[in-house]
Amino acid sequence: MARPIHPSNLELQALSVLWHEGPSTVATVHETLPDRKDRAYTTVLSVMQSLERKSLVKRALVGRAHVYAAAYSQEVIVQRATHDFLTNAFGGRLGEALLAILSAGTLTPEEKTNIERELQRHKTMAAKKTAKKAAVKAAKKTVKKAPAKKAPAKKAAKKAPAKKAPAKKAPAKKVAKKAAKKATKKVAKSAKKVAKKAAKKVVAKKAAPAKKAAPAKKAAKKAVKKAAPAKKAAPAKKAAKKVVKKAAKKAAKKK
Repeated sequence: MARPIHPSNLELQALSVLWHEGPSTVATVHETLPDRKDRAYTTVLSVMQSLERKSLVKRALVGRAHVYAAAYSQEVIVQRATHDFLTNAFGGRLGEALLAILSAGTLTPEEKTNIERELQRHKTMAAKKTAKKAAVKAAKKTVKKAPAKKAPAKKAAKKAPAKKAPAKKAPAKKVAKKAAKKATKKVAKSAKKVAKKAAKKVVAKKAAPAKKAAPAKKAAKKAVKKAAPAKKAAPAKKAAKKVVKKAAKKAAKKK
């Protein structure tokens, strides 16, 4: 909606009649102008026609009479005039303007109530604006003091290198079997060594009778028992026995 053209002082008086009296004829406006000056009917007619050209009033034919009605509310038109008056006459100082207006006349009880209500509304609005400004300042200070925001967990996870999955541990049974095999091999090797040593001793003693080979067997068995636990050394014992038997047979033949 286009901004209305600012009316002259006399046009404002005519508009004030329409705002308070409602749609009126030129004769009614002529009789009710606020300044009560003696003016010709044609002067007021010219004013109403000027307001119509500015689109500030609307004219309608009611019977034989031409009736004029305000096209804008008093608040819309007066707001600009009030601002200009406040700036030009009082340098924008609202308090001085209010005091000057109040001293110009006497207020009715209804007008006093309306003014008090408006002052209270103005006070509330001013308090809200002050509170809003304080809140904005406090928020800005808080933002300045607050540490930089940490990257979301998802972004951090993307940037971080993917962790390698831990190698699957072999079942306990497999590990135990491997350990048992290693132990058995070690026992077998140690038993063979002991058996060879015992066999060499038997061979070295050529004069000894075949019966004495038995103690050598016993010595070999004891050595095998000392080298490893009884349960795990079962295969090694058998190997040792075979070696001892072979050594005894060789010794008997040589005799």
